[in-house]
Amino acid sequence: MSITSSVSGAELRQFIEKVENLEVEKAEIQDHIKDVMAEAKARGFDTKIMRQVIRMRKMKQEDLVEQQELLDIYTHALGMVVEEEAA
Repeated sequence: MSITSSVSGAELRQFIEKVENLEVEKAEIQDHIKDVMAEAKARGFDTKIMRQVIRMRKMKQEDLVEQQELLDIYTHALGMVVEEEAA
C-alpha cells in the first residue's frame, strides 16, 4: 500500500483551505486590534499597560494573586517599592 493511496486529496484540501481561511480571518482580527490600540493610544491610554491588564484578566484568580505576591516580594527585595506617605 502506497502512502498516496491512503490520503484523501479532497479531504486534505478541505482542511488546508479551512486553515488558510482562518489565517486570513486571524490577520483581519489582528488588524482590528491594532486599530483599537492605536485609537486608545491617541486618546492618551498606555497601551503596554492595557495589554498587561488584558493578560491579567485572562488569568485564574489564584494565579493572579500569586503573581502579585511574587512581584511585591521581588520589588521589596530590590528596594524598588515607594512607600506611601501617611495621611
